Amino acid sequence: MSDFLTTRELAALLRVKERKVYDLVATGSLPVRRVTGKLLFPRKEIESWLGGATEPREAGETQAPGERAPFPLVLAGGHDPLLDWALRESRSGIAAFLDGALDGLARAERGECIAVGLHVPDPQGWNVGTVEGRFCREPWVLIEWARRVRGLLYRPDIARPPKSLKDVRGLRFQARQPEAGSELVLDRLLSAEKMARADLRVVDAVERTETDLALAIAAGRADVGLGIAAAARLHNLRFLPLLEERFDLLVWRKAYFDPPFQKLVAFCRAPAFEARAADLGGYDVSGFGTVHYNCC
Repeated sequence: MSDFLTTRELAALLRVKERKVYDLVATGSLPVRRVTGKLLFPRKEIESWLGGATEPREAGETQAPGERAPFPLVLAGGHDPLLDWALRESRSGIAAFLDGALDGLARAERGECIAVGLHVPDPQGWNVGTVEGRFCREPWVLIEWARRVRGLLYRPDIARPPKSLKDVRGLRFQARQPEAGSELVLDRLLSAEKMARADLRVVDAVERTETDLALAIAAGRADVGLGIAAAARLHNLRFLPLLEERFDLLVWRKAYFDPPFQKLVAFCRAPAFEARAADLGGYDVSGFGTVHYNCC
């Protein structure tokens, strides 16, 4: 008999569903070991736990020593106009704090959110390598939100419209905050063109969302910037597509099954969601909900 139980074996022993086991892990109620990304439960410690186990506390009740507090009902990370709209329209109750993919990852590590919007380029394409490196021992799941077209947004009255990233030399370039995923994408595009940040005439102010970047260009505070097609369309800007990126949601597994997030998921499977994505333009939502990485 093994000294460790798998999630399935423990669920059978407790006569509960595997989801209940993940819930208990999430609240810190169970003795557990994480080995190569999998959950293993030491048999002797489980037997001791069974001898004095109590029901896990609900949110708001006194927290036991060593027990993880419930995560705030917040979605952090990269900004996306479609996501911002869906969170409000679905009435899910999930608050948005979309201040950059890297900011969201840091908040997730500190337990300050239930989900993170990501579009981080890595050797495996998008997001997977980053998540695997930072969360492989925690119960998070990476699901696809949408694929977005990213490129150069520029004012319609520019004398020489850019035909490549090299053509932005001399133009006032609008940047985002360092924590934004678009800045990581920009670094990759610059490297592919054998360019450096010094080749860009970056304006002093930064814009913290996709729509704010488009507004800055539309208002004449900058000539060009790296953004998404939907933002260009919303503000009547010209657009030069450069790549398609995948925007994913990294979700705490317990929160995925809870009513607020399930309400958001159900809303995004309705026709109104697809219609909104089509109206905004530059989105492919056909892969919504695809699991790209399942931690633990």
